[in-house]
Amino acid sequence: MVHAVHKLPKKHKLLILGLLSAMVAIALIPSEKATASRDHDKSALEVGKRYELPLNVGEQQSELTELSEAPANIAEPVVPEATQYDFKDHQVRNGDSLAVIFKRAGYSAQTLHKLVNTNAETRKLTKIHPGEVLSFASDEQGELLQLKYVLSKTDTLLISRTDEGNYATRIESKEIETVEKSAGGEIKSSFWTAGITAGLSERQIMNFAHIFGWDVDFANDIRKGDRFTLIYESHFVDGEEIGTGKIIAAEFINQGERYTAVRHSDGDFYTPEGRSMKKAFLRAPVDFKYISSNFNPRRLHPVTGRVSAHRGIDYAARTGTPVVSAGNGKVIKSGYNRLNGNYVFIQHGSQYVTKYLHLHKRHVKQGQKVKQGQKIGTVGATGRVTGAHLHYEFLVNGVHRNPRTVKLPKSQPLPAAELTTFKPLAQQMLAKLERNRELMLALNN
Repeated sequence: MVHAVHKLPKKHKLLILGLLSAMVAIALIPSEKATASRDHDKSALEVGKRYELPLNVGEQQSELTELSEAPANIAEPVVPEATQYDFKDHQVRNGDSLAVIFKRAGYSAQTLHKLVNTNAETRKLTKIHPGEVLSFASDEQGELLQLKYVLSKTDTLLISRTDEGNYATRIESKEIETVEKSAGGEIKSSFWTAGITAGLSERQIMNFAHIFGWDVDFANDIRKGDRFTLIYESHFVDGEEIGTGKIIAAEFINQGERYTAVRHSDGDFYTPEGRSMKKAFLRAPVDFKYISSNFNPRRLHPVTGRVSAHRGIDYAARTGTPVVSAGNGKVIKSGYNRLNGNYVFIQHGSQYVTKYLHLHKRHVKQGQKVKQGQKIGTVGATGRVTGAHLHYEFLVNGVHRNPRTVKLPKSQPLPAAELTTFKPLAQQMLAKLERNRELMLALNN
């Protein structure tokens, strides 16, 4: 190209040179911003001070903003639901073991071993019972994906295979709905029979008796015509009643005297006035079956046939039935003789002593401190007796008193601050008990 330029006429060479000079000059002209930057008075700048530099990052900033606002498309691990698979149920038969069930379901012994040893939850499978059901779900290769095992009416154990080939567990729990229900009745033969007739469970009957156990001896004091009513919790799952909960309030009319108890937030029961139902002494120190003799200062002894004082109450019960301390105290005697058999005497403060005779076994020693309701021995037939029973005596200042009727120390009331919240609740419960009692009367008439 240089050789061709040399062959041009001189006029053309000058024209080309002028055009090249103009193009170079235009290229060297600075931009407005660069001129402004150069024209800045450098003498006005201070050494060590920071100054902002104008940068044209509008487009880049816009792109960054769009990127940051874009949703992160990151997949989270999904825990498979039991309903996503086709489950096959296998009911546990008599004589079945897990190995037999897994083999019947088409899974290897290695799968069983790995699954059962995953954690404490999976080891519950080793305690299966006939009639229970294990539900299995498999993949296309026939390998175990999930297993369901119903633990209770509310909880189901779900075992799932992970992506790594291990097993993970979780408990699926159904929501429990709790509602208040009421029941009541009139005693015609026994409190136990009346309670069953009213639809109460054995546990509810015993809990009811325990609430009033400081005021009423349910072995001796119950009479035909006595009435009871209670409000209690009932639990439902999917509309089906699965069981009962706590007693909320209860009333017992015994020989014309009314006893009322309301559950407080501390779990204990109190009278509507706020006094604890718990007192210094229980009326009966044993869960009774029937009574062989009442308090009678002059009676014929069943062995000798002679008139001898019977300064207490005999509670007939099977040998081995637990006997508990009627109150807090200290064991002052624990021994054996040919008349009383195995016996325990307990001092309660300075005024009261309780005695427990004819025990099969003694569970406390002399000098030991005991709490109310603590097991001190078991019913037996040791000493001069004709059958297994507990002979129980109650002494006040050294004088024998009838354990059924002796006046006991009053219980402590709730603190004033708690009474302000308890009493309104108690009144609500009293109104409900009253309505229930009226309904029971109307149904029986």
